[in-house]
Amino acid sequence: MHKVELFITMVDQYPIVYDIIWALSFNQDIQQQLRSNTSFMTKLVHLPKHCDNELIQKTIQGILWNLESNHGERRQSCYGTEERFDLMISYSHKDEIICRQIYDELIKAGYRIWIDFDQMHGNVMDAMAQAIEQSNTILICMSEQYRRSNYCRAEAHYAFQRQLKIVPVLIQEHYQPDGWLLFLVGQLLYVDFTKYEFSQAIDMLIREVKAPIIIDIGLSSVCSMISQFAPISTNPDNILEWTERHVQDWLVAHGLLQMSHLFANFNGQSLFYMNELIEKGDLQQIINLLQEDCIRRTNQSLSLVELAHFRALFNQYKSSSKKLKKKSFLRCLIM
Repeated sequence: MHKVELFITMVDQYPIVYDIIWALSFNQDIQQQLRSNTSFMTKLVHLPKHCDNELIQKTIQGILWNLESNHGERRQSCYGTEERFDLMISYSHKDEIICRQIYDELIKAGYRIWIDFDQMHGNVMDAMAQAIEQSNTILICMSEQYRRSNYCRAEAHYAFQRQLKIVPVLIQEHYQPDGWLLFLVGQLLYVDFTKYEFSQAIDMLIREVKAPIIIDIGLSSVCSMISQFAPISTNPDNILEWTERHVQDWLVAHGLLQMSHLFANFNGQSLFYMNELIEKGDLQQIINLLQEDCIRRTNQSLSLVELAHFRALFNQYKSSSKKLKKKSFLRCLIM
């Protein structure tokens, strides 16, 4: 509490402190402390009108944006009358060269893209929010500069709040997401432009953009939400009859997102054989091989939790399928 008050007392002498306060204001406890300081809130509201420093104006807009509590109620009824974008590219202007290259390739692929090449003027937070509200997917171009930027953090958090599909892209060699960025994208697959040739990475990015949208809001909620559109029961009872589409639908519907990437192009027979291999083979050797495949295909280590969940669900499905067949057979005998 006292640290926040100390920073507030320093802003008149050291305007750069506004940027520190903006970074702190992403924390909910500090948001409450700032809102309770009436004199500081009054200063934030009136200072941009009398300040000629555009950087300070934008920083104060960012602080006020974080202190608003009704972002979810913005412009709900306006989507139908505004231009829509397939993608929004969120990036640090210090990474502009490679981001322009990604933008150019995606434009060639036919995507409608919103990107800020000219650095927005006026109320940048409102402009940022409108861009996100008009987009279906956000590409987060990850680098150390991105993580340090309050603008980028605000964009990423608002996109997450609006439940946009988030596709992380790693553009800085040797950088590993950390801090708030790691918290936001830690469970997501990302496209590594530092590991693959640019054209190959673009192909991977396009495939990821086209992949189904899954919002990580808990397994039961995911299953409930997806089942409204693609009920799990539509799969044939016999797993060996499943197509590649059946397999992907089943994995995604149960929240097995890493498995859906790892077992891409699997049909029911392949999935059945994989489960038997895990069950009857050398478990440690199988896990090592899966680990290698997982890193190659998804750039992430194998989730043993997800693998265990896959096996439990798959065996449960096999068991219930056998029971259904037995009941059906008995009904035929009775009739």
